Amino acid sequence: MSEKKTLSDLKKTEAVEVEVRKVEKDEFGRSYATGKRKDAVARVWVKQGSGKITVNGRDLEKYFPRPVLRMVINQPFAVTNRENEFDVVCTVKGGGLSGQAGAVRHGISVALNKFEPARGALKQSGFLTRDSRTVERKKYGKAKARRSFQFSKR
Repeated sequence: MSEKKTLSDLKKTEAVEVEVRKVEKDEFGRSYATGKRKDAVARVWVKQGSGKITVNGRDLEKYFPRPVLRMVINQPFAVTNRENEFDVVCTVKGGGLSGQAGAVRHGISVALNKFEPARGALKQSGFLTRDSRTVERKKYGKAKARRSFQFSKR
């Protein structure tokens, strides 16, 4: 069943080829990715530029007025030390502002990883993993997902 291998047998084995990720760009030099968070879905295009971020045709400061949401979106650039080096154009649908900001961050991270595949800082920070937490559905006979109606003894 099991063969005993000697050191000389192990040396004869062929080297395992490591798959290197390729740069994925279109004819305009952009990388495309889809980001998701809660119920929000963002389509993101990243290209070399001056650092301008456009969301649904509006400037980042106009679409996301809260500074915390803008900080969330800029996190992938801060982790990779690439602030003001990429222009981002994205469209986002569904969910609220917090979910949309998370979806844009996820999309930017995946697009940056496609633009420069060798960078591992995004993976270590957890930006490439989709956050799968969503709202639990409401059940029948309940006020919300788990909340029951008030019990009356009399």
